[in-house]
Amino acid sequence: MSLRLGVLVSGSGSNLQSIIDASENGIIKSKVVVVISNVPDAYALERAKKHNIPGIVINHKDYPHREDFDREILGVLKNYNIDLVIMAGFLRVITKVLLDAYPMKILNIHPALLPSFPGLHVQKKALEYGCKFAGCTVHFADAGVDTGPIIIQGVVPILDNDTEETLSKRILSVEHKIYPMAIKLFEEGRLKISGRRVLIDPPLSVDEKTFLTNPPILF
Repeated sequence: MSLRLGVLVSGSGSNLQSIIDASENGIIKSKVVVVISNVPDAYALERAKKHNIPGIVINHKDYPHREDFDREILGVLKNYNIDLVIMAGFLRVITKVLLDAYPMKILNIHPALLPSFPGLHVQKKALEYGCKFAGCTVHFADAGVDTGPIIIQGVVPILDNDTEETLSKRILSVEHKIYPMAIKLFEEGRLKISGRRVLIDPPLSVDEKTFLTNPPILF
């Protein structure tokens, strides 16, 4: 099923680009039909313009209440007949205004292996904590901060010489792969929510014996 996607952004829009590319290359059937930014000079708007996608600025600073800001966003989404809302580096916590209008139809991506390290500066937190792995998560948005049911996760090793910048770059490359995959599973109607678990129906083949270690096992 081809869905009409509305993408919410705040920054450079690299995940937006990966979704546009996946759509134009036929990896997903869905199309990005509008991009909404709360930051007037976000580079994501330039990306949208290059692909002839309408880019709309709704500056959150113009709205004293989050609900009013979300109502303005909702008006645009409804105007463009959006089926699925994609949060791609959208640095705002959404309210029931959007959640009620699009129940389990809002996706978000987070650069950590949830439920570990929700919120901001998560690569820095992973390094400081001494984690051996980091990664990213696509999940359904809910009323919490990065707390919704998890759809797909990607894992990367943390190297001894990593900085926040190098780790972020490694995670971002995986984000660009798993976000289009999550959209593909959604548009195919294969995501089934059972409590906190998101099940894939029919399931994808996974080698249950596969595991990762960091550092690698030497014997």
